[in-house]
Amino acid sequence: MSLDTTCVNTIRVLSADMVEKANSGHPGAPMGCAPITHVLFSEVMNFSPKNPNWANRDRFVLSNGHSCALLYAMLHLSGYDLSIEDLKQFRQLGSLTPGHPENVITPGVEVSTGPLGQGLSNAVGMALAEKHLAAIFNKPGFENIVDHHTFVLCGDGCLQEGVTSEASSLAGHLGLGKLIVCYDDNHITIDGDTKLSFTEDVNKRYEAYGWHVQTVADVNDLQAVREAIAAAKAETGRPSMIKIRTVIGEGSSKAGSHGVHGAPLGTTDLKAVKTKFGLDPEQSFQVPEAVREAYTGVLAKGAAAEAEWNIVFAAYAEKHAELAAEFERRMKGELPADENWVDRLPGNPAEGGKIAATRAHSGEVLNALAESLPELVGGSADLAGSNCTNLKCQPDGFQKDNAASRYFHYGVREHAMAAISNGLFAHGGVRPFCATFLNFIGYALGAVRVSALSNMGILYIMTHDSIGLGEDGPTHQPVEMLDSLRAMPNLFVFRPADRSETKGAYVVSMKHRHTPTVISLSRQNTPYIKGSCYKKTALGGYTTQEWTSSAEHGLAHPTLVLVGTGTELALAVQVAERLFAAHQAKNDGSAIWLRVVSMPCMELFEAQPIDYRYSVFPKGSPVMSIEASGTDTWRRYAHAPFGIVNQFGLSAPAEKIYEHFGFGLDNLTARANQVIAFYTPAGAVHPVAPSLLDVPIFPTIAPLH
Repeated sequence: MSLDTTCVNTIRVLSADMVEKANSGHPGAPMGCAPITHVLFSEVMNFSPKNPNWANRDRFVLSNGHSCALLYAMLHLSGYDLSIEDLKQFRQLGSLTPGHPENVITPGVEVSTGPLGQGLSNAVGMALAEKHLAAIFNKPGFENIVDHHTFVLCGDGCLQEGVTSEASSLAGHLGLGKLIVCYDDNHITIDGDTKLSFTEDVNKRYEAYGWHVQTVADVNDLQAVREAIAAAKAETGRPSMIKIRTVIGEGSSKAGSHGVHGAPLGTTDLKAVKTKFGLDPEQSFQVPEAVREAYTGVLAKGAAAEAEWNIVFAAYAEKHAELAAEFERRMKGELPADENWVDRLPGNPAEGGKIAATRAHSGEVLNALAESLPELVGGSADLAGSNCTNLKCQPDGFQKDNAASRYFHYGVREHAMAAISNGLFAHGGVRPFCATFLNFIGYALGAVRVSALSNMGILYIMTHDSIGLGEDGPTHQPVEMLDSLRAMPNLFVFRPADRSETKGAYVVSMKHRHTPTVISLSRQNTPYIKGSCYKKTALGGYTTQEWTSSAEHGLAHPTLVLVGTGTELALAVQVAERLFAAHQAKNDGSAIWLRVVSMPCMELFEAQPIDYRYSVFPKGSPVMSIEASGTDTWRRYAHAPFGIVNQFGLSAPAEKIYEHFGFGLDNLTARANQVIAFYTPAGAVHPVAPSLLDVPIFPTIAPLH
C-alpha cells in the first residue's frame, strides 16, 4: 500500500471515528472526498498552520460544511492547533470541533459553513478580494505580495442552492481565475439518489457561466486529481470547476447510499472499514507514524513558504514603504490611527439642517468615507442610483480588466451579494458594503445571518425602508423587516432620522468590526431634527427635544415621551409641538412636560447602563412610539406602540398611504392624548405609567468561545 493510500485511508477513518464517538455527524462525504483534501493539503496549497492568518496563504473553503470531520482531520494532520483530543470532542459542548465549521472557533477555518451554498459563494468573495488587492499592492518585481488561490470543496446540495448560481454567474463574468472548485459528485442527497431531484448537466451549466470545466472519473486516481488541479491553476482567466466522481462512504458496507450520509457507521461496520484499509480495527483515532511524518513535512513546507514571503515583503517595504504599511494595517483590520476620517464625514452639528432623504445623506457619507478609507469596497444589486451607493472616486466599476476598482456591480443577485461580502471580509484587507431595498434583504437573510454568526462587520445599506416609498406598493414595502432584523443576535439595525444620525450610523459600523450593521434609509425627504447628534447615535437612543410649561413645572416625570426613528421622528416632534401648543392655549395653570426621543439603534440602547435608560424613559412616564413598521420590537420600551399591525402596505402616493395607516398629524395627536388620558388616574391631573424597564433581569449566558 502506497503512502498516499495510507494517508487517504487514515483521513477516512479519522473522520468516521469522530462521528462514531459523537454518535452524530456525517461520515459519508469525508470518506468519499479524502483523496481530494489529501492532494490539496499535502501537495497543492500554501498555508502556514502556525500562523493561520498569514496574508498570502491559499484559502480553503469546505462549502458542504456537514462534512466538517474531514476538515478537522486535515487541520489536525497539517499541524494546526487542533489536537487528537479536540477531534475526540467532535460536536461536544465548548469544543473546537463543532458540528459545522465556525470561523470564530476553530483555527484554520476560513468561514462558517453549513447552510449549503454559502461557502462556495463566500469563496467568490475571497477570490474577488485577492484579485482586487493584487491590483492595488503588487508592483513590478513584487508580483507575489498578493498571489494565492481559493479552493472549494462542495457537494450536490451546494450546487442546488440558488445562491451558488448567482455567485458562480458573477465569478464567471469577472474572470476570477484563482478560484478552483472541486465538486464532490457522489450522486447522493439526504433523500436518496440525485436522480430524484438533480439531473442537470452541471458541467454545461458552468461552461455557460464562463468557467473552465473538467471531469475526473475516479477520485481514487490521485494523479488525475493532481493533473486537473494543475490545469485549473494554469487557467488564469476563468474560475475552474472540477467535477470529481466519488463514492459516498467509501469502504463502508453502506457505500454509495444515502444511509451513510448523516449517521455513524456503527461499531461493526467501522471495524470492517479499518480492517479493509489496513488499520487496527480495535483502535480509534489512530494516525500511523508514516502519515504523521508525511504531514510534518507539510508543516515545514508551510513555514518555509511563509518565511520566503516575509523576506520578499521586507524588500517590498523598503521600496514601497507607504504601500507596505497600508497593506499591513488593512490586513490587521485596523482603522487609521487618527480620527480625522470621522471629522471629514458630513453630518457635524455645525453644518445645520438639510432636508433630503436619508438615502441621499447616506450617499454623501459613504462617498466621504470612501475617500478616507481605501479598504471600503462594495456595490449594489443593480440599484446603485436608487441606493445612492455610486462612488465618485471610482467612476468605473470592477471588471476582469479593471480589478483595482472598489465598486462592484452585483447585478440582481441579492443573496450572492451578501454571501460574497462575507467572503470579502473573511479574506481580509477590505471592508465590504452592499446595498438594495430593505424589503429585498429578505432574499439575502441566509447570508446576513452568517455575517452575524461569524462576527463579520459587513455594512448593509438598505433604502426604501417603509410605506414611504409609495406607489411601488406592498411587494416593495418592508412593514415587517425591521422587527425581523432586530430579532437577530449580533446585528446593529440603524434607522437614522437625518444626516447627523446617518453619519453616526456609519461611524458606529466602521468602529465595530465584528458586528454587521444594517442602515435602514428613506426614499422620501425628512427634515433636520433639532437636537440630533452623530455622537449620541452611538448610545442607541437619546433625548432630542423637550417642552415644558414653565421652568418650575414641579412634575416628577414627563407627561408623555414620544419616541421615533427615521422619517417618523419628525412626526413625533410635530405631535409634541401640537400637544404643547394646545396645552398653552388652555392657559389653565396646569403643567405639562413633553419629551421626544430618537431611537436610531435599539441594540445599542439595550447595551447602555440601566441608569442611562431610565434617564431617557423615566419611571412614571407613558411612552408612545411612532414608526411606519411593525410594532413587536417596540413593546419593550413603549406602552403604546403606533405602527402597522398585521397588514401589508398599499400602492399609492406616500402621503396617502401615511394618512390611510393613521400617520397623519391629527390622528397621531389624538392617539397621544388617548395615551395621556389612559395613564392618568381618576382625580389626578398627571399620568403615571409603570416603567417597562422594571422587569426581572436574568443573567446572561457567557459565550463559550
